[in-house]
Amino acid sequence: MKKSVLREYARLIAGTGAGIVKGDEVIIRAELDQPEFVAVLVDECYKAGAKKVEVDFTYQPLTKLHVRHRSVKVLSTVEKWEIEKLELRAQRLPAMIYLLSEDPDGLRGINREKQAKGEQARYKVIKPFRDRMENRYKWCIAAVPGKKWAKKVFPKESVGKAVEKLWEAILYTSRADHDPVLAWREHNADLASRCDYLNSKNIRTLVYKSSNGTDLRVGLIPEAQFLGGGEYTLSGEFFNPNIPSEEVFVTPKRGEAEGIVYSTKPLSYKGELIEDFYVRFEGGKAVEVCAKKNEELLKKLISMDEGAAYLGECALVPYDSPIRNSEILFYNTLFDENAACHLAFGEGFTNCIKDYDKYTVEECRKLGVNDSMVHEDFMIGSSDLDIVGICDDGTEIQVFKNGNWAF
Repeated sequence: MKKSVLREYARLIAGTGAGIVKGDEVIIRAELDQPEFVAVLVDECYKAGAKKVEVDFTYQPLTKLHVRHRSVKVLSTVEKWEIEKLELRAQRLPAMIYLLSEDPDGLRGINREKQAKGEQARYKVIKPFRDRMENRYKWCIAAVPGKKWAKKVFPKESVGKAVEKLWEAILYTSRADHDPVLAWREHNADLASRCDYLNSKNIRTLVYKSSNGTDLRVGLIPEAQFLGGGEYTLSGEFFNPNIPSEEVFVTPKRGEAEGIVYSTKPLSYKGELIEDFYVRFEGGKAVEVCAKKNEELLKKLISMDEGAAYLGECALVPYDSPIRNSEILFYNTLFDENAACHLAFGEGFTNCIKDYDKYTVEECRKLGVNDSMVHEDFMIGSSDLDIVGICDDGTEIQVFKNGNWAF
């Protein structure tokens, strides 16, 4: 891949994605797969005005070793220096950039129960800091190719060719292969216009139906608003949290989901794939799940805490979108969720509440925003998915018809 193209992509992530401006502190989290690109991204962050950029590298084989050899007590412990680091982060609010490249099967064979116990215990300590930072900092998730990820997507290609093809797919679907800043400006405008239309209708229920058996009703919070594309922090700083992104999304009301929904793409969770599954909801809660592959992992996901079995997001993505049209299964939720309508288990978004700046996080929870340590998207969109919105006056509007926007 041409260095000039990759630099443009890095500039997109730093400027349009994380919204880096003069004086910002930045933290980049990345796997070990593309250190040269990470260096370019660091350079672009500094050029955008960052005063300090740090890089935290992660490595899946080390995660497996830690879970294998550490006791549950050690895995559960949040050290004093970690708490001090969290406190400093909550005060300084650095922009966070997450570069995904991990192997979709990289944590296969890990002791899930042991790992989950450690994460659940640590979350109790980390959660207050997360709540303090909510809606107050800029962040962006983007991707670069890892060798094993590339071979998973393009198994018939050599490693080098697979990585090159994955680069091409990432750049194309991220609108980063030709004048990316202008492309994202136009894309954000389109998403914003769709949000304005939906918000003008005062939708209170979304009804999903598809020939695969999906028949689901999800209630929305009366104070909820649809969002899409770029967002603002409470202090008014603009950023794009996901590159790519095709979704218009809203936070549903906890406890108001009834029916059954079938997945249409694999769910990548904890370095493993959950495939061909359905979820049945009663009283808003997932009361039954069944999967042809990794059913136990799916059950572990929705039992991570009390809120993990409830919905935290309803996202609308047209079937006719760049990622779906690429006909590539990425085995990565950042991309696959933007190829199809999806729902999410777990935490809801407080900024989906109108005038959310006037509410505390706890007040948003009382309105019906779900609280959880997890937020995991799973794809349900298909070529014949219909979605009807029931408005607060009882009228119905067609939101999606045959997998695409109906307006």
